[in-house]
Amino acid sequence: MLIRAILRRTVIGVATLFVVSVLIFTGTSVLPGDVAQIILGQMATPEGLAALRAKLGMDQPATVRYFLWLGDLLTGDLGISKAGSGFGTVGTAISTMINARLWNTFRLAGMVAVIAIPLSLTLGLTAAMYPGTRLDRMVTFTTLSLISVPEFFVATFLVLILAVYLGWLPAIAYMSGNESGWQLIRALAMPTLTLVIVVSAQIIRMTRATVLNVMNSPYIEMAILKGVPRKRIILRHALFNAIGPIVNVIALNLAWLVSGVVIVETIFAYPGLAKLMIDGVQTRDLPLVQACAMIFCATYVILIFIADMASILSNPRLRHLK
Repeated sequence: MLIRAILRRTVIGVATLFVVSVLIFTGTSVLPGDVAQIILGQMATPEGLAALRAKLGMDQPATVRYFLWLGDLLTGDLGISKAGSGFGTVGTAISTMINARLWNTFRLAGMVAVIAIPLSLTLGLTAAMYPGTRLDRMVTFTTLSLISVPEFFVATFLVLILAVYLGWLPAIAYMSGNESGWQLIRALAMPTLTLVIVVSAQIIRMTRATVLNVMNSPYIEMAILKGVPRKRIILRHALFNAIGPIVNVIALNLAWLVSGVVIVETIFAYPGLAKLMIDGVQTRDLPLVQACAMIFCATYVILIFIADMASILSNPRLRHLK
């Protein structure tokens, strides 16, 4: 049954990526603007525009362009930049442009995950151990407040306090590529702190709610009647059955760290993959936008697949579902 579940979810993931690829290609194709006009400028002649469009393959039917792009994508060829977005130039391989940005994004996401996940699980479990107490009310109020606040407000507030008033941290996450040690920590401190605050609030809330929901189960009530300490019940029994929903919300937040941090990267001028995609949209560099979007979607699918497998392995009942 476990193998069947893995195969079924693998097929669903592949089908999802195929549908997403169609939507991404269609959506980018209807974007307003002309990359040939952007490259040649406003003084370009119609003959020059037509020649450049033919050179870039933009004169072919959309169906032909889609299958050519999909075929290259399946072989690992992300294409060639058509507008020179970011630090690239026209004709630069998109894989070359993405490599450094992708590493920056994963490095930032990794630092946030290392801090946010243990912190969130600890606070969520602590609040669940002492429901209705002052500690629980404080954690609940804080998490609800932070969930309601958009990330750009959190980032702006941190810049105002830590960079402008106190001068402890730089307001811009400038990355030259040669940072190490303390310099790297200072450069990543502001975006990392912003994302930790935003991500932790959701994970804490879900951890607390999931554990308390499991605590209403009959076998938990029986353990309470037998006098088993609440802390032991939560850590030894309730937490194991609550892993599925908790892992799912962690996976969603990790996927968001890779693809949804456009605002944070823009505010702190952080050279990540999301900002590179925005640069590609501005210059109508469609192959770059398509490659970034597919990386984001593949990240979502892979992380959700891992979360589903964790849920199945942690819950014996799910292993026997047909």
